[in-house]
Amino acid sequence: MAIVFVLVALLAVGVLVVSNWYVWRRLFRDTTRGPGLARRAGAVLIAGGWALAVGALVAERTGAPFWLQQVLAWPGFMWLAVSIYLLMAVAAGEVVRPLLLRFLRRRGSAEEPVAEPAPIPAAAGAAKGAGTEPAMPGTPQEPSAAEEPQRPLQEPSRRLFVSRVVAGAAAAAAVGTVGYGTYGVLRGPQVKGVTVPLAKLPRAAHGYRIAVVSDIHLGPVLGRGFTQKVVDTINSTQPDLIAVVGDLVDGSVQDLRPAVAPLAQLKARQGSFFVTGNHEYFSGAEQWVEEVRRLGLRPLENARTELAHFDLAGVNDVSGEDQGEGPDYARALGDRDPARACVLLAHQPVQIHEAVDYDVDLQLSGHTHGGQMFPFNFIAGAANPTLAGLERYGDTQLYVSRGAGAWGPPTRVGAPSDITVIELASRQA
Repeated sequence: MAIVFVLVALLAVGVLVVSNWYVWRRLFRDTTRGPGLARRAGAVLIAGGWALAVGALVAERTGAPFWLQQVLAWPGFMWLAVSIYLLMAVAAGEVVRPLLLRFLRRRGSAEEPVAEPAPIPAAAGAAKGAGTEPAMPGTPQEPSAAEEPQRPLQEPSRRLFVSRVVAGAAAAAAVGTVGYGTYGVLRGPQVKGVTVPLAKLPRAAHGYRIAVVSDIHLGPVLGRGFTQKVVDTINSTQPDLIAVVGDLVDGSVQDLRPAVAPLAQLKARQGSFFVTGNHEYFSGAEQWVEEVRRLGLRPLENARTELAHFDLAGVNDVSGEDQGEGPDYARALGDRDPARACVLLAHQPVQIHEAVDYDVDLQLSGHTHGGQMFPFNFIAGAANPTLAGLERYGDTQLYVSRGAGAWGPPTRVGAPSDITVIELASRQA
C-alpha cells in the first residue's frame, strides 16, 4: 500500500512539474528573444505561486496559527485557480497557433515585393538636372526612401509575434475567468426555488418552505461578512424551516467563532437544523455541534423530530465513521411511522442508497459544489450519484445543492452558488 502511495505521489509531482514547465515555456520562453529577466521572473512567479498554494493547503490541514492560514490562503488559493485556467488556455492556444502562423505566411507571400524594378519615368530622370549621366538601359535604379517597399515579417519574427499574441490571450482569459468566478462567490449565493411533490404530505402542509444551505466553508478566506450575506439572504426568503446540511466551516471553533456569530440571526417559523459534513470532522465535529447549538440551531445527530405534518431526520456524515460518529440510519429512521412523509438531511449524495432502504421521501444534500470549477464537474459527477438538482431514486427523491461558499479557491466557474428554497407540494392539494 505504501509503495502504491509513493508511486501515485511521484506521478502527481511529475505531472505538476511537466505542466508548469509547459506553461512557463509558452508564456515566457517562447515570448522572449533569449535568456534574461523576463524568463527568470516567470520561473519565480510560477514556483512561488505553487509554494504559496501548497503552503495554504498544508496550513489549513495541520491547524497552523490562524493568522498564517489567512496570510497564505488568498494568494495561494487564487494562484491555484489561475494556474488551472492558464494551463487550459495555453493548451487551447495550440489550436490557434498554427492557424495564425499560416495566415501571416499567406499575407506575407501576397505582400512580397516584385523582383523586377519599376522603370523610372522620363520626367523623373529629367528632373535630376543637367550633368547627370543617363542610366544605361536595364540598369536597376535605387528607390527613394519614400518608395521603399514594406517588407513582411520574417519567419522568426512571425513566430515570436504569434507566441506573444497567444500567451497574452491565454493570460487574459485565465485571469478574467478566475476574476469573474471569484466575484460570483464574494457577492453571495443566489436564491433558487424548487417545488417537490411528496405523495404522503397532507394537504395542510402544501407550500411548506425549507431553505436549504450547504457548503458555506467559513475559514481563512470566507469570514464573518460572508456569513452575514448568507444569513440575510436566507431570512429574506421567510422560510418555514432552515436546513444547514454540512460543511459549515474549515477551522476550529476558537478561530472561527466570530465568523459564525451571525448564524444566531437565522429566523424560521419552525427553527433551524444542522447536520455535519465531512469538513466538520477535519475541524472538531463535537465542538462545532455544541457551537451551532449555542447559536440557536438544532443539530440532528442520527436523530429525528416529528413536526406537525412530516418527520424531519438527520444523519451524521460518512466521514464520522473514522471517529466512531458515522451515520446511524436505524437510530434516525428505524422506528418512525411509515405513513408519515419523511425528509432526511444528509450531507453527501451517496447516502441516498440508505435513504431508499428506509423509505425516505426526500433527502436534502450538498457536498458536490456542483463541481465548483469546470472541468471538475466531470470528476464530481462521476463520484456522486447526483451532481446538483433534483432526481428520483425509486420512491425517494434527492435534491443536491451546489452550496453557498467554496472550498480552496473562492472561485466558481460553471457552478454558481445557491441557497435553495424547497417548496413541498401535496398531491392532495
